Amino acid sequence: MKSFLIKTIANAIALAVAVWLLSDITLTGDDTTSRTITLILVALIFGVVNYVVKPIAKLLSFPVLVLTLGLFALVINALMLLLTSWLADKLDIGFHVEGFGTAVLGGLIIAIVSWAVSMVLPDDR
Repeated sequence: MKSFLIKTIANAIALAVAVWLLSDITLTGDDTTSRTITLILVALIFGVVNYVVKPIAKLLSFPVLVLTLGLFALVINALMLLLTSWLADKLDIGFHVEGFGTAVLGGLIIAIVSWAVSMVLPDDR
């Protein structure tokens, strides 16, 4: 349970950095509290997408991952971010990623920042 909370916090911080750095990733809300709640909800959706869909996508694209020496993982991360944006739209949560190029950059930013935050936050091991 503690690990899930730490990963959600890391995802929320990473998503916040991506929203801050890229103008085509938008997070809507009237005030800081509503934006924070929206960010946490998006981090939860992103976590579920990464837990459920990403392993399937990696398994199905394994030959391409091997041929590109793992660089295709950037495309998979971008697709997971676009899927999160689509689900957030369907759930009427104010988060949107505009375009595949932005999703690739956002996925790269989120991967780097969530890794760095996970290294700083304590783990339950």
